[in-house]
Amino acid sequence: MTLAKQFDLEDYIEFIEQEEFSGLPLKDYVANVQRVYLQDTRPWVIGYSGGKDSSAVMVLVYLALLGLKPEERHKHVFVVASDTLVETPIVVNHVNRSLEAIQRGAARDKLPITSHKVVPKTNETFWSNLLGKGYPAPTRNFRWCTERMKIDPVSTFITDKVNQYDEVIVVLGSRSQESASRAQVIAKHKIDGSDLAKHTTLSNAFIYTPIDMWAVDDVWKILRFCHLEQQETPYGMKNKWFDKYDLEWETPWGGKNLVLWNLYKDSSGQGECPMVIDETTPSCGNSRFGCWTCTVVTKDRAMESLVQNGETWMLPLLKYRNILSRSTSPKLKKKYRSHIRRDGRLAFKTLREDGEKILTDDYTTGPYKLKYRKVALKLLLNIQKQLADSGRDVELITVPELHAVRHEWLNDPNEPDWDDDLPIIFNEVFGYDLDWSVDDTNQFSREDAALITEIAPEYGVSPQLVKKLIDLEISMSGLSRRTGIYKKIGRLIQQDWESAEEIIKQNKDSRQNQINQSKEVQDYEAELAAITASLNKEMQL
Repeated sequence: MTLAKQFDLEDYIEFIEQEEFSGLPLKDYVANVQRVYLQDTRPWVIGYSGGKDSSAVMVLVYLALLGLKPEERHKHVFVVASDTLVETPIVVNHVNRSLEAIQRGAARDKLPITSHKVVPKTNETFWSNLLGKGYPAPTRNFRWCTERMKIDPVSTFITDKVNQYDEVIVVLGSRSQESASRAQVIAKHKIDGSDLAKHTTLSNAFIYTPIDMWAVDDVWKILRFCHLEQQETPYGMKNKWFDKYDLEWETPWGGKNLVLWNLYKDSSGQGECPMVIDETTPSCGNSRFGCWTCTVVTKDRAMESLVQNGETWMLPLLKYRNILSRSTSPKLKKKYRSHIRRDGRLAFKTLREDGEKILTDDYTTGPYKLKYRKVALKLLLNIQKQLADSGRDVELITVPELHAVRHEWLNDPNEPDWDDDLPIIFNEVFGYDLDWSVDDTNQFSREDAALITEIAPEYGVSPQLVKKLIDLEISMSGLSRRTGIYKKIGRLIQQDWESAEEIIKQNKDSRQNQINQSKEVQDYEAELAAITASLNKEMQL
């Protein structure tokens, strides 16, 4: 067995054979992992988030493979980490270094392990949706980010391996103590007489959770934070084994877990964001290992703790996140967000009275207004430049995302950006231009847009409607057959282009007309009934 130089062989053997994890020696868990690995040819996919639990299961699997004969290491292990592109920068660096170290260590020890990182599609990233399409910052009731940014990229990776190998086993660091709901889901899908459970959404994929019964102290124990003196865990509990071993052990693949320890310690012991593989995986919430833009919670106490503990360069990120969080306030929604949804219609809220839906004069808000998206982008780019000027290589928004945001602005269903402001904003911040695609730019100038904005109201027409009609004409010009153009024109005209106040007034007038018409019909029916009764009476006489 190949071990890093810092490992003491006698201490290692004593540790693996005598130290107990949830009442069993570590050697029993190593043996179980080896047994599950050897019983079939299905490759493994380890969900690696860089947090304590996924790191612990990575160590366990690595040690198990080290203990096998070379000829027994017969199937591949893919270590996959999901990067949403808005992960906390210091965590991104930690995960990237860890993946590189795992890859190097596996090559050195001749283990069939490779590391991979998956990212969301460019048109499904956080910034493409929030700044581009105007999606509001995520909340508990509208958490649009999880599926697009976490579940889909990992699911695509797993599906690719299923297509390649027919079936795969997904190895997770899930623990029952950490998430009771997740434990219940896995137990529900558990296969009788097996260590595996069926994946909740992906066919031919199975789940294996080798540290399911471990406590948090067990996790820190295998991560080998062994110092000369007894110390507290980030959770405030004493680890008795600290004073037993006098070595600061490295991971089996090389590299120190002290970085991970400090991350948890400096973030006030907040939990980690687990590898999300389906909708049953618990939310990150307050977690340390999550997105720095996360607004699902009101305050990001983990990032606040990092700033307080010396990572002051992250303060602009924290302030930006807080701005996004405030924009979700019910009191501010109508300020920052359009009254028109992306389908072009104003959606009135309804109430239920006596089992019937009653339409109200209140409405649900749509995407962020384009003017606020422009302000938010410029602020983000200024923070990125500020970090770069201070010597920090942090990319808050990627160049492909900028192109995606620009494309969304130019083709916005309600507020097309004829001014094409994104390249201008970028140049104002950085002082140079990117290679912007000419094909995406509109044929009309800023002056043309201003002229339409000035003239259209004189004819009782929305400037945005005129712009969208012209955009439609340009998009279909030169085609020999303009199939469906009238339907498209009809849909544009039927959209709600007026202000919220005008639409509400029209809605009230419409409802009043319906009431008046209904009353007229009732009066007519009553009058008709009276005439019919009178005629019947006369005929009887």
